[in-house]
Amino acid sequence: MTRTLAALLCLLAAFGMAAAQEPKAKGKEIQIRWFGQSFFQLVTGDGTRIVFDPHAMPEYGRQEVSADLVLCSHLHNDHTQVGVLENAEKVKVLFGVNPKDKGRTWNDIDEKFKNVHVRTVHSFHDEEGGLKRGKNAILIVETDGLKIVHLGDLGHVLDAETVKEIGPVDILMVPIGGIYTINGEKAKEVVKQLKPRLYVLPMHYGTKVFDDLQAPDEFLDGQKNVRKLDPSNVLSVPVDLKLDQPAIVLLGWNSR
Repeated sequence: MTRTLAALLCLLAAFGMAAAQEPKAKGKEIQIRWFGQSFFQLVTGDGTRIVFDPHAMPEYGRQEVSADLVLCSHLHNDHTQVGVLENAEKVKVLFGVNPKDKGRTWNDIDEKFKNVHVRTVHSFHDEEGGLKRGKNAILIVETDGLKIVHLGDLGHVLDAETVKEIGPVDILMVPIGGIYTINGEKAKEVVKQLKPRLYVLPMHYGTKVFDDLQAPDEFLDGQKNVRKLDPSNVLSVPVDLKLDQPAIVLLGWNSR
């Protein structure tokens, strides 16, 4: 073996050892942050920021949140406060009900935004076909191979046609606080109807700083696989995540 060939083989062996020692690239993930009530920020694996139902409730304080896209399930003022966002003047806003007629009709959404597909499904804010509190849009976001469903201020258990229209769910954001939405018991029914594969994220319930709604106890009673992340308000989800059973995750509201 010539000296040149031997030196080349040593160099290749050293390179191979160094490559083997390098850490593997971290898999892609999405992040979900909760800011109280029904206000979430979803950051996709490619960094697109989607905000659901922003509020300006003083009990939760002002949060440092930016977005590329805002989705509003209905027009009540604790779900439409786009002005709280740091880049409010630049963000694209889509309403699930029609602001031009004060929400008397749905504003159907079915479109692509960057690496995200967004659509809505009709529902109501009450059990009387919207007669008490009007219409509500179920917000559906598909990105990175995951389907995230935000139920807005859902006021009723779903019918079979709506369940079919929503389809398979990976992550479900569901109101549980009653009074203005479904309560804990009915939220359990909705979760059974939609069968989310990975996570259930309760929202719109009474907390230690805002007790106008019911606490999560009714919804959590008898439930298994419950995780409480308080004080953290962040859930990171690998896009290839597989779980033996879905987890209910209570996020904290006051961390960044």
